[in-house]
Amino acid sequence: MPRGRSTFTKRQKEQTRQQKQRDKAERRNQRRQEEAVAGSVDEMDELRKHAAEQAALFDLGAEDADIAE
Repeated sequence: MPRGRSTFTKRQKEQTRQQKQRDKAERRNQRRQEEAVAGSVDEMDELRKHAAEQAALFDLGAEDADIAE
């Protein structure tokens, strides 16, 4: 039984739909990876900032001890 024009267009539409779905999933995964990288950079900056604050506090404590002696 020969296939009609409608079967061909249905197949084309389904292939297009599947391709769009794959493209969307790829973009979603790429966004997640970019957010993960950006998040880890932000966390490192925050940790450095806290470490600097802690170091400053310890330096202040050392100066106070020197003055008391």
